[in-house]
Amino acid sequence: MRTDPVLEDVVRRLPGWSEGADVRIERLEGGITNRNFRVDVAGASYVVRLAGADTELLGIDRAVERAAAEAAASVGVGPEVVLSIPEQGCLVTRFVEGETIPTGDLEREEVLAAVVRSIRAIHEGPRIPGEFWAPAVCRAYREVATSRGVPIPSAYDRLIEVAAEIEAAFAASPSPRRPCHNDLLNANLLRQGDHVWIVDYEYAGMGDRFFDLGNFSINNGLSEEARERLLELYFGEVRPAHRARLALMRILSDFREAMWGVVQQGISTLDFDYVDYARRHFERCLESAADPRYRSWLADAAEGV
Repeated sequence: MRTDPVLEDVVRRLPGWSEGADVRIERLEGGITNRNFRVDVAGASYVVRLAGADTELLGIDRAVERAAAEAAASVGVGPEVVLSIPEQGCLVTRFVEGETIPTGDLEREEVLAAVVRSIRAIHEGPRIPGEFWAPAVCRAYREVATSRGVPIPSAYDRLIEVAAEIEAAFAASPSPRRPCHNDLLNANLLRQGDHVWIVDYEYAGMGDRFFDLGNFSINNGLSEEARERLLELYFGEVRPAHRARLALMRILSDFREAMWGVVQQGISTLDFDYVDYARRHFERCLESAADPRYRSWLADAAEGV
């Protein structure tokens, strides 16, 4: 396994490493941007993340990522940051024991409550550098994809209009910017008893907490009943504006995911079907934007919370 010179260099910098030390390296599966490894050395376990090619074109700022990861660790939600080597796109965190949560389990209140506690801890934690706003990300992704010769799907033109309408609704009653994770995929949630660790802060930045809630709910297939429970657990009550903002951010989340898949077609060297990834998110996004409740969501969202 230790044939990658970058990985070799990182291992030599880990606490407890010495010449001849017993080092075990295991490739962690599941990443669709980077390469991830578990490294055991001197009785301690670490996760070594080696960045994929040209990830700055995805809007990833390694300094912001580290700051966000450290902020999350300070509130007990993220693993401890052990080492950062920005010039190699490397971040090393303490390995935490935990299992990814089956999406069906998120329909159970006690499991959902544990996730909400961790998301809220990030939102109420220390400010972090960087900004995140999904429509701006989508526009930037279009420019990057075009510069790389990647065809822009026709759905983009319709959805950028939708994004502008959603922007206007949120701007009518702005909410405070909070530290947000912005990539709450199932693989980034690790359950350990009644605690949920949240990992991978590449897209973190100051943003709208409803994006985190919408991103989490749509990427994990929460039912309407579970989405209502999510809002109740987070806010203590559920108003029409809560439901509306969650629904609209679910649309923006899929738009961002779709355009992320488009950009990756021009930069990634990993063996992953980004074309199909983008297609699936575009289709679901268009379906959500065609919901007969869409106009009422815009009106309710504009009322603010």
